[in-house]
Amino acid sequence: MPRYALTLEFDGAPFFGLQRQAHGPSVQQVVEDAAFAVLGERVTLHSAGRTDSGVHALAMRCHFDAARAMSAFRMQEALNARMRPAPVAVTACVLAPESWHARFSCTGRRYLYRILNRRAPPALLRGRVWHVARPLDVDEMNRAARLLVGRHDFTTFRSVHCQAASAVKTLDRLEVEQVGEEVHIHAAARSFLHHQVRSMTGCLVLAGQGRWSAQRVGEALAARDRRQLGLNAPPHGLYFVAADYEPFEENAS
Repeated sequence: MPRYALTLEFDGAPFFGLQRQAHGPSVQQVVEDAAFAVLGERVTLHSAGRTDSGVHALAMRCHFDAARAMSAFRMQEALNARMRPAPVAVTACVLAPESWHARFSCTGRRYLYRILNRRAPPALLRGRVWHVARPLDVDEMNRAARLLVGRHDFTTFRSVHCQAASAVKTLDRLEVEQVGEEVHIHAAARSFLHHQVRSMTGCLVLAGQGRWSAQRVGEALAARDRRQLGLNAPPHGLYFVAADYEPFEENAS
């Protein structure tokens, strides 16, 4: 049974998240419906991570199994043709071994949060950045970010709806950089808690605005109490950037 490994790019604005939802459209539904149109069979899409309503992806890795075999190139072309006009695209497709799994084989996940830091609101970037009009001190944000890197109990930065068995995670990277009028926050870890990146971003912004000190961010982490969270950033500035895997030998197409 062929296993098709996909890389997806999508605009999260019209969706209730990546995972199929009973109450609204999802990226998973778009891909699975397109696969049914191509193959005449129902498939189940498995993904490297989940995204909330409004969150975007530059390169989400996914896979599905199908009884019918076709080349990876033909599958990519066929899915893209049938997903139009939904803002979802397959940017790469390969045939993976049965031992490879988009979620369980993933060794790292990377996110980007984009903040437009200027007085004027976004026009062209509306729905794709968080607009913060008050100037941000990127150096202070980085001082706060460094306190969050490493292995910690991230209960404070965890959604009350998070289903992870433990709030203990190892954050490999959390860095802030100025890119023109934007402030970018880069986060990397093997895995993240629900809302973790958005929650950390919200507190970094408080530090950047001078409303919190970097030390206060560290104290919020140490509290292990969601009630100590200062601010949860909105979803539309968040992008799933990439998923990391050990290399595998592509099956013959």
